[in-house]
Amino acid sequence: MEELNSRIRGISDAIIDDYRGGKYIDRANNFNEPEQDAVEEIIEILQRIIFPGFYRTRQIRYYTVESVTQTLVEDVHFKLTKQIALAMQCKRENEGRKLEELTKEAQDLSCKFLATIPKIREYIETDLQAEFDGDPAADSKDDIIFSYPGLYAILIYRLAHELYVLKVPTIPRMMSEIAHSWTGIDINPGASIGKYFFIDHGTGIVIGETTIIGDNVKVYQGVTLGALSTRKGQLLKGKKRHPTIEDNVTIYAGASILGGNTVIGKGAVIGANAFITTSIPEGAKISIKNQELTYNFDSDFQVEKKEIDQSDAWFYII
Repeated sequence: MEELNSRIRGISDAIIDDYRGGKYIDRANNFNEPEQDAVEEIIEILQRIIFPGFYRTRQIRYYTVESVTQTLVEDVHFKLTKQIALAMQCKRENEGRKLEELTKEAQDLSCKFLATIPKIREYIETDLQAEFDGDPAADSKDDIIFSYPGLYAILIYRLAHELYVLKVPTIPRMMSEIAHSWTGIDINPGASIGKYFFIDHGTGIVIGETTIIGDNVKVYQGVTLGALSTRKGQLLKGKKRHPTIEDNVTIYAGASILGGNTVIGKGAVIGANAFITTSIPEGAKISIKNQELTYNFDSDFQVEKKEIDQSDAWFYII
């Protein structure tokens, strides 16, 4: 036992000694950085503000909606201001600036963000309608609000996007990663997404920072709207790296659409597992030809092979 304790102490001493090497990951500033739990709490409060009739405490009644709303707005403003100020303090260009000065700027940013809530609610109303219209498995809009990961991921994206537009550091990406961890849907807050956005199933969807998506777009699980290459790393920062998806496009499961110059024209339909790196014209239907399947049966059962019907029914809905 003494030998084991000695080995453990030796390992610990070696790790502690390594901490003195000046690596960036050694930085210990836990009380001056944004807090994951606080950001999650902010999301929950914002969810109550966006959906006042669905996410509320038992104490809230309709006749108190004005006072309750003001209380929630004040609460989220206070909490968000603190997290924004902490995030700003971590930026290199703000080194040496006092927290009080950063807090004043953060207060203004929080107010500007909260002023966008009516706009966010307008967009979310259309997203909810798109989810309901596009999914025959949806029994009601209530079901979608309470249980659909797609709508939740879109909500978090729309909140994070407004903070991104205001150039708030760190917090938007923290919010998108919270949604990612809860839903499996990864939408960068920098993406631009129009109204009536419909995510069906959703798991494995990736939407990159410079993606532009128009109105009434439907996306299924496993879709990637990504960069064609990221080998240049930081040299690509600020450049259009991800595709543009125009209005009324449907993208089925497993499709990958890559590249900043790639444009999917209005009304196009992209079939499952398609890999696209060039622009597609309006109204086009892109599909993968049947793969060769090998059948091995002990009986005399015969498999009838058919080509995909290229009519309007060629695509599928889960």
